Amino acid sequence: MLDRVLRKRESLDFLLSADNSLARLSRRDRAFARHLVATTLRRLGQIDALIDHCLERPLKEKLSGLRDLLRLGTCQLAILDTPAHAAVSTSVALASGTSGGRDLATYRGLVNAVLRRLAREAPALMAGQDAARLCTPDWLWRAWSRDYGEAAAAIAAAHLAEPPLDLTVKEAPEAWAERLGAALLPTGSLRLPPGSGDVAALPGYAAGAWWVQDAAAALPARLLGDVAGKRVIDLCAAPGGKTAQLVAAGAAVTAVDRAPKRLKSLTENLARLDLAAAAVTADATTWQAPEPADAILLDAPCSATGTLRRHPDIAHLKAPGQIAALTGLQDRLLDSALANLRPGGVLVYATCSLQSEEGPQRIAALLARAPGSVERRPIAPAEVGGLADLITAEGDLRSLPFHLADAGGLDGFFACRLHRI
Repeated sequence: MLDRVLRKRESLDFLLSADNSLARLSRRDRAFARHLVATTLRRLGQIDALIDHCLERPLKEKLSGLRDLLRLGTCQLAILDTPAHAAVSTSVALASGTSGGRDLATYRGLVNAVLRRLAREAPALMAGQDAARLCTPDWLWRAWSRDYGEAAAAIAAAHLAEPPLDLTVKEAPEAWAERLGAALLPTGSLRLPPGSGDVAALPGYAAGAWWVQDAAAALPARLLGDVAGKRVIDLCAAPGGKTAQLVAAGAAVTAVDRAPKRLKSLTENLARLDLAAAAVTADATTWQAPEPADAILLDAPCSATGTLRRHPDIAHLKAPGQIAALTGLQDRLLDSALANLRPGGVLVYATCSLQSEEGPQRIAALLARAPGSVERRPIAPAEVGGLADLITAEGDLRSLPFHLADAGGLDGFFACRLHRI
């Protein structure tokens, strides 16, 4: 999995769902495999620095399998507190195999020496590391420093910790918080600690009482206000958390997504929750609604850099050159959304990105090319649980990973509420 993320640029979520070898493991071992790979990706900069400290000369690129083996062993020793004898012995045993057609057995001594040294020296070495900087790609560090100044370091540091499990409930959040032993956040989401076990085994899952959704991801749908009885379009709707929120709030929802498989997953998720929406497979940049909507939620495709806490592979899959293509798509989606919105209707544009190009810059561009047809409707702190830090000077939502740090943080989201004149 590590090789396929780093060299074949496949998403970890896809690999976790598609790798049949995981199905042969016990539930506990599957969870450990996921946690080990995710943590290695999350702390890769630190881990590589530790390994390099112990090598007399850099490993050649053709020995990428050996590098990954050392990474997994180092992660267990230095980050996951796996007993040294277990981390070393299993790593040495793995070096008896092959990678990329190369026999790694000749490197068993190297693996043993590096990991035994790190078992002794890693704590002291890590104390001198700037972990947040080491684990953040240069292009993201530069962009966040430009947009957020000194807060860039706090953003990067927040990505180092495994995130909690957030849930959105259909009703009775206080009662479900008590039943699940969860914290009720000021925004209305329920929060369980990291490593809370098999989600499907938790009370209320089978009954469709709640669904998994980061607390920040649950905010954009609420910014549409009271949607009961209104015609609402959810553009780029899959996997369906926001659709579920809107249906549960009483809206007549049309969920639009261009990917049939993702839309099928959305309808299956709604069925578990005993909720229903009209599902349309279409390209949202060109799709025309049968009649204008009262409200539209556009959670646009983006770089997803705001979700690095939950998806550490994104730091290794995305590149700065991809942003320009995404912003063009976001502009087309905004124009299409406005065309499907009735006069007086409300549009909420959202992205799970920390990049200003995908957030406030897109709104500025829209207002510049459509003067007199749309205007901002500022968001009040009361609409986001009284968390004034989440509201920008322009009245938009901007959550950052270190917000609510004492309670476990938030994903990075941008949302702007617009009114069609």
